Amino acid sequence: MRTTTAEIPQLLKWVGNKHRVAEEIVSYMPEQFHTYWEPFLGSGAVLGTLCYRNQHTLFKKFNKAVGSDILPFLIDIFDYVKNDPQTLIDHYAKSLEGYNEDRENKYLEIRDKFNQDFNGLDFAVLSRTCYSGIIRFRKKDGYMSTPIGPHKPVPPESFAQRVRIWHELVKENVTFLSEDFRSAMDRAKHGDLVYCDPPYTHSQAILYGAQQFRIEALWDKIYECKQRGVKVMLSINGTRRSGSEDIGVITPEGLFERGAFVNCGISMVNRLQKQGDTMDNEIVQDALLMTW
Repeated sequence: MRTTTAEIPQLLKWVGNKHRVAEEIVSYMPEQFHTYWEPFLGSGAVLGTLCYRNQHTLFKKFNKAVGSDILPFLIDIFDYVKNDPQTLIDHYAKSLEGYNEDRENKYLEIRDKFNQDFNGLDFAVLSRTCYSGIIRFRKKDGYMSTPIGPHKPVPPESFAQRVRIWHELVKENVTFLSEDFRSAMDRAKHGDLVYCDPPYTHSQAILYGAQQFRIEALWDKIYECKQRGVKVMLSINGTRRSGSEDIGVITPEGLFERGAFVNCGISMVNRLQKQGDTMDNEIVQDALLMTW
């Protein structure tokens, strides 16, 4: 039985992930392109949806794909999914033995172990157990500091099924690399497509890598790509408070040719910062900008 795009499960619980809107984003992509580049990989939701389309439609959208991120342990997870899914499945199951009977201590044990060696296997477990998938590191020492989430993590059998589905999606023609977005975008060539989903500029300074991220550097790389005939799509903060507050960035004149708004739901970063208060007016819409 084939998996439909609507049934592609979230592999990781990840704040700002595009799982619910991935199909909408893919619908704006060109009919065909050579190599697909996603240099802010995160949960990989758009990549996963695109891979499904590539495998189950008559006309292939791309020849190969490259997913990359500055976090090496995030890329390690996807490498396990692609090359050694059983190790990831077994580690998750072992880590969750007795978890729900002693949640706080078990979570801290897993987090402390990760903070010793920053390994991808423990990071996968943390992404499913931390508060709302918010990956937050202390600036002074780089330690992950996100507290435990109130939810029960998905059971091992469900996680195993997710890993196997993702393995089928990425086992061919997909490469995962740990590198800065600038390095990835420098290698994109004429006829390629780059999709960028960087940290929001207005609220995500607490998140991984966001302290060092500068939107001006991304503008430069998008411009260079456009000059080489590379098409670029960008998801970036647009509006919140049900559309009444403009939190969008000011883009360089002439860099993008068109755009749309994509409803991303309630901001989980704001939910954490406000300690779980009801966020009725914090609906966030991303701006989806395109260079062609």
